[in-house]
Amino acid sequence: MTNRRAAIEVVRRLRKNGFAALFAGGCVRDMLLGRQAHDFDVATDAKPQDIIRIFKRTLKVGAKFGVVIVLLEKQQVEVATFRTETGYTDGRHPSKVGFAGAEEDAARRDFTINAMFYDPLEKKVIDFYDGRRDLKKKIIRTVGDPYQRFSEDYLRMLRAVRFSTQLGFAIEGATRSAVCAGAGNITRISGERIAAELEGILVSPNRAMGAAILIETGLAEQIFSGFTGGQARFGAEVMSHLPAKVDFPLGMAALFAGFSGDFALEKCEILKLSRNQTRHIGFLSDNRGKLLKEMSLAELKMVLAEPCFDDLYALQKAIQKAAGLSIAPLIKLRRRISALGDIEFRPKPLLNGHELIRLGAEPGPTVGQLVREMYIAQLEGKLLSSEQAKQWVAKWLQAHKSTS
Repeated sequence: MTNRRAAIEVVRRLRKNGFAALFAGGCVRDMLLGRQAHDFDVATDAKPQDIIRIFKRTLKVGAKFGVVIVLLEKQQVEVATFRTETGYTDGRHPSKVGFAGAEEDAARRDFTINAMFYDPLEKKVIDFYDGRRDLKKKIIRTVGDPYQRFSEDYLRMLRAVRFSTQLGFAIEGATRSAVCAGAGNITRISGERIAAELEGILVSPNRAMGAAILIETGLAEQIFSGFTGGQARFGAEVMSHLPAKVDFPLGMAALFAGFSGDFALEKCEILKLSRNQTRHIGFLSDNRGKLLKEMSLAELKMVLAEPCFDDLYALQKAIQKAAGLSIAPLIKLRRRISALGDIEFRPKPLLNGHELIRLGAEPGPTVGQLVREMYIAQLEGKLLSSEQAKQWVAKWLQAHKSTS
């Protein structure tokens, strides 16, 4: 059973028990756009207790908001009671929720294209706010007054940019003006929620347009203080030269391509990213320009062994193109890498620290220096066995003893 078939079954059983039930929100939008919808949500006038009574297997995940998850076979269908929401005192969550009908439920939603319902049994669209018209016109427009919609939930401003980016739609004039006017309020939203919306923007193939909107509306500068001017616009230009499919850290590194690596990492702290994501962004930002320089074989092997090498190459290529510079050094590097063939870029060291101490190295900084230099010699292909390494270490210790 697909998620869609499960959702249709939920609608059918709710109807059989005397309740109204419709597909709601994003799945309706995607169906009308001919896009594949992954999750089909159901809205109904049945109360949570009614839903739990009708279906044997359920999960109560949002009782305050009238949301119940219905489990059918291996599928999960979110079923929400039609509701109204009022009293947004924190600019994010309603303080009062009341159950209502379909039209009132549509009135509380963010954008017209997300406020439509669909009757899968009658195969009919229910559209109270001209969402179908806006789909045809390819615009993002709020339900009702945009200033009120954004004051209820400041995150909706970023959602407007995300939908615009992902769908390739323009943000309608009054809606865009309201984003510009309220951009300063975005700092009242948690870093984690901001990061989730930014990820949707920056991993989209249309990310360059999204970045431009973030800059033009002032959202980018409000989120990342100091992110403005030509350096910010350069980041948006870099994004236009990235591959179609990228991960979030590469998107972030491209966004900050006009700024220093330290600036990028400092500004990313607000997003509360994972340690791996932060390390990924740091590696890309700190190593800009490295692939353009002549590297020794050891340096090349070490950078090739980095799991983020492909992202670094893509970033540098995008930077070169955005700046109107040649990518010839990168083409040359690719040829050099191809000529290396199928070799191990980060082999296990021929000798470990304990073995070096037994050979006469003094514990402490000396061992660390010796390990680094011996490993570089190994990567350069000068040391091929542990016996060769031992002979090399003996000469190294003798040389350093005579100069100490």
